[in-house]
Parts: sequence; C-alpha cells; structure tokens
Amino acid sequence: MNTASKPRALRRDLVHALPVIAALAALSLLLPWLHVPAPEGADFARKGINLLLFDRGILRLVPLAVGAALALLLGLSLLGRASRWSVRALVAAFALAVMGGIYTLLTAKVTADASGLMPQPFLIKHLQIGCWAFLLLSLAGLVAALMALRQPATYVVLTAMAVVWLLPILWLLITSLRAEAGAYTPYIIPKGWTLENYTRLFTDTAQFNFPRWYLNTLWVAVITCLVTTTLVLMVAYTLSRLRFPSRRTFLNLGLVIAMFPGFMSMIAVYHILKAVGLAKSLVSLILVYSGSGVLGYTIAKGFFDTIPRSLDEAALIDGASKNTVFWKIILPSSRPIVVYTAITAFIAPWVDFIFVSVIMKDDYANYTVALGLFRMLEREHIYQYFTRFCAGAVLVAIPITLLFIRIQKFYVEGVTGGAVKG
Repeated sequence: MNTASKPRALRRDLVHALPVIAALAALSLLLPWLHVPAPEGADFARKGINLLLFDRGILRLVPLAVGAALALLLGLSLLGRASRWSVRALVAAFALAVMGGIYTLLTAKVTADASGLMPQPFLIKHLQIGCWAFLLLSLAGLVAALMALRQPATYVVLTAMAVVWLLPILWLLITSLRAEAGAYTPYIIPKGWTLENYTRLFTDTAQFNFPRWYLNTLWVAVITCLVTTTLVLMVAYTLSRLRFPSRRTFLNLGLVIAMFPGFMSMIAVYHILKAVGLAKSLVSLILVYSGSGVLGYTIAKGFFDTIPRSLDEAALIDGASKNTVFWKIILPSSRPIVVYTAITAFIAPWVDFIFVSVIMKDDYANYTVALGLFRMLEREHIYQYFTRFCAGAVLVAIPITLLFIRIQKFYVEGVTGGAVKG
C-alpha cells in the first residue's frame, strides 16, 4: 500500500490554539481603534464595534469584520471535529481578515478625514491598540493555520512575502485601468474602468511618443544583451582558464573599478561621447551599457572556476582548439551563468534613468521608456498622464517577465544537465 499519497495529519497543538486566536481577533473589535482628539482635553476613543455599527464607512471595517466573523465561526467549529478542509477554510478566513486590515490601513486617512469625526487631519498615531492587535492576531492565525496543515515554514514566509510584493503590482495594474484622471484619488477601486490609457499611449503621440521610446529601449536592450553577454563570458573564461602576464593585475583593477558607482563617471563619459560625435544617439547608450556590463565578469569567472579543467584537457587531446572548447563544450555546460548574464544585461537599459537623462538631454526622439515615463510625472503633465504612466509601466514590465518565464527552464536544464554531470 502506497502511503506517500496520504495527506499528512494535522498538528493538534496548533489546531487547539486556532479557536483561541480567532476569538481574540474578534474580541479586539471591543478595544479602542480610533483616538479622536478634541479641544480642551476632551479626547475620546472609538472602539472597533462603534466604528462598524455607528460610523458607517469610517475606516471601512466591513471586509475586516466579515473575515473576523468567519474566522470565529470556523475556529469554534474546530472545537468539535477538526478536518483539513475546515482548517483550509480557516486559512481563507484569516487571509480575508488580514487583507481587510491592510485595506483599513490604506484607506484610514481618507475615510477618517471625510467623516467629520476628526477635528484635525488624521495621523497614523490616531489608530489605537485594537487595530494593531487585530492585524497581529489575524496574521498569527494565518501562520498557525498553515503550520497546522504541516506546511513548511519557508512556504509560509514566502507566501506572506509574495502577498506584500504583489500589492504594489496589483495597485499599478488597477490604476492603469482607471477611467478617472489624476495622480491621487481618495479610493483604491476605480469608479470607472477603461482601456483608453493603453490605447492612448500608442495613438496620442504628439506630446509623448511612447511607441518610439519603447522600440528604442527594446533595440538598445537586445543589442546590449548580445554584446555584453558575449564579452563577459569570453573575458571571464579567459581569466579563468588562461595564465598570462599581468593577469592578476587585470583582475584586481577590474574589481577596484567595479566598486565605484557608475554615476561618478557619467559627466566624463558624456563629454567623451560628445567629442567623438556620439552624444544623443542610441549607439552611445549601447556602448555605455555594454562597457559597464563587462565589469560583471567576476561572477562568471567564479562560475567557470567550478567547471573541471579535465573537460578542456580531454577536448584538447582530441584535437579541439581553445575556441572550440569554449563554444562547444564549456558554454553548453554553463547555461546558468549565461542566463544570469543575459538577464542582467537586458534589464539594465529598461531600468536606467541616470545615464540616459545625461546623454540624451532634450532629444525626445531617442528617449528610452524610463526617461520618457518620468517626463509624464512632471508637474504640468502628471494630472492628465498619470494613469497612462501606470499603463506604460505595466507594458515595460511585460518583456522582462516573459523573458524570465521563457528562460527559466534553460536555467533548470543547465543546473541538472551538461557535461559536468557524471
């Protein structure tokens, strides 16, 4: 009988603690949540239940209260017969409570100021112990429920981190679909949804030529990726395998130069490019990114040092040249470092703002997306173009995301296969 497919038993010690955590989270609604300052020292505090029942919309507690109620009911049901399904449902309830608490924090200032309850602008210090206790208890309940299902601690931590990292991305996507103009709105969910922010990026190009900037960035990124990857791998392999005079000097010199921030040389680089007639051109960007990218050879060299020299020696005995050894034997065994070098070289032009702003100056036609999107945030443009800026940011992230998804399998193949595997 195969026992590997059987679900693992629940951790009873944590299952017994879940109803207590759920009850404490619900009871935190009876604690002070909002401190309301008043003149002449007549301050008072509103409990969470007061805000929920009497001050409608204050702090928007409804999603939070629903999560707390479901967690309490499901937690009490565990006092009878606990099952994996009931604990999983409790995980969802605690997750809803946590998201409701985060939503409460994000909207607290707007809703409290709009209520008329606060005689002065709302500050985060006006939130009282009840709010923070609820958040901590809900998070503790979520972690305890996942651990009761015997999920690894790393899985729990990574899940929490993923939620935190995805929140800004979700907000960016929602804002890019917002029909209302402006950089600031007193709400998160848009009142109207539209795709015009995306279509206008490519149709309304009189002020901001986003299609041209996008193609500029893609062209520079692809060429830089090819040039940098080739140069880095060749330099790293040479320094790893060959022994020649001044080799150690070159290694130390490259390491020292790489320690200095790139922006320290940008004025000198600009004047050199201007002197040779390459300022305000895409070729200058390729040269700058490729030249700075080559200094990342130290990581690739460390990788090549781990490949046994016996592979090179066996190929040389069989009559292969050093050129053949590098391209036919070493590189197929080095896919992880090839992928790493290519990704870092491709991302650099997409995210760089400093060098392109210095080199391109006011040449709008040769802007990259980083500098072009920044121009949309200038004071005279931000109200009209902020939602289009968010749409552009989403489109900028797409190539990098697709590249990583597509190349990830080659990374795995390079780790599990290749000539170095016995």
